Amino acid sequence: MLLSNLLIGLREGLEAGLVVGILVAYIRKVGRADVLPKLWLGIGIAVGLALGTGALLTWGPYGLSFQAQEAIGGVLSIVAVGLVTWMIFWMARNARHLRAELHGRLDRALAGGTGALVAIGVIAVGREGIETALFVWANVNAQENALLGTLGAFLGILVAIGISFLIYRGAVRIDLRRFFLWTGAFLVVVAAGVFAYGIHDLQEAGWLPGVTTHAFSIAAAVPPTSWYGVLLAGLFNFTPEPTWLQLIGWALYLAVVMTAFLIVSAGRSRGRSAPEPAAPATSPVPVTSVAH
Repeated sequence: MLLSNLLIGLREGLEAGLVVGILVAYIRKVGRADVLPKLWLGIGIAVGLALGTGALLTWGPYGLSFQAQEAIGGVLSIVAVGLVTWMIFWMARNARHLRAELHGRLDRALAGGTGALVAIGVIAVGREGIETALFVWANVNAQENALLGTLGAFLGILVAIGISFLIYRGAVRIDLRRFFLWTGAFLVVVAAGVFAYGIHDLQEAGWLPGVTTHAFSIAAAVPPTSWYGVLLAGLFNFTPEPTWLQLIGWALYLAVVMTAFLIVSAGRSRGRSAPEPAAPATSPVPVTSVAH
């Protein structure tokens, strides 16, 4: 769980960090450093919203009946899977045009005044923050050691902040195309496990049938308390005794989403051979590495 949530935090944090770096670099480039506090205010609000979302998800269901808690957990797990799936494909399709899109939004915000600048900070970071909070919560909720999973996510975010700062300063360049490809594929596998867990929660709540009908049992070969059982459960939400609905949901999600993701990623790689406008030499952020 520590590793899977660390990678979730790292990927989501790096996405948000790149967005912030692009915005800050463009503001400095156009000579409007005076508006940076407004942007940071919006970013701070976005971080607060993400933390508030995590707190609400963690402590909100207390006091409800078992069935109600399972129903909420199942629905939110599936919503989290939907959001992270959308995020993976959005980044795969739009990474090449991310800089131009953000510059356009920022130009409009600069013309719109204080409220618009605060809003762009909230929107730019808030989406990744709330998605991260929801997906990490769903992944942690599927396991027993919530503290370890939460720690992993925070460590990943801290590492992402450090890498984003180094990229902004021009001290390091990484192949972000490959980074997002491999972490995207990993998140698809993790999301498949969260989706299966969400189905099980809905079965426990009585919303779906078949909670006692197991497709198979390999608990003897992979004991849940063994080190490899714990590792598989922590990384991929593996269960040695899935129900038929869990197994079918997991297999369908993994087959459809992974195939689509690889097709989209392959198409983006082929598109890289087309000529692109060079990045302005004055930009201190190597943002072209998002696509390259």
